[in-house]
Amino acid sequence: MTHPLDRLWAEIENRRGASPDASWTARLLSRGPEKCAEKFGEEAVEAVIEAVRGDRDALVREAADVLYHLCVMLESRGATLADVGAELDRRAGLSGLEEKASR
Repeated sequence: MTHPLDRLWAEIENRRGASPDASWTARLLSRGPEKCAEKFGEEAVEAVIEAVRGDRDALVREAADVLYHLCVMLESRGATLADVGAELDRRAGLSGLEEKASR
């Protein structure tokens, strides 16, 4: 069974070359990394609002939007989920305090 984030990533990669008139992903990517980052930020704020409001279902929907826009933003800069996974692996076993101190 394929992980949902792997499926999402594959879909984003597939839509990169699509027409911006036919694909939201292609449209975002065609507008550049700055627009992708802006959309990610907007979705992150919406998720925070729903977390504070306490609406679990709305938070789950917004979290899905955040993950999608994070992946689009990564793609716009040539970074991958594998890159993020490698960074998480690097941090495995470190406390958050140790990891922050190492930066």
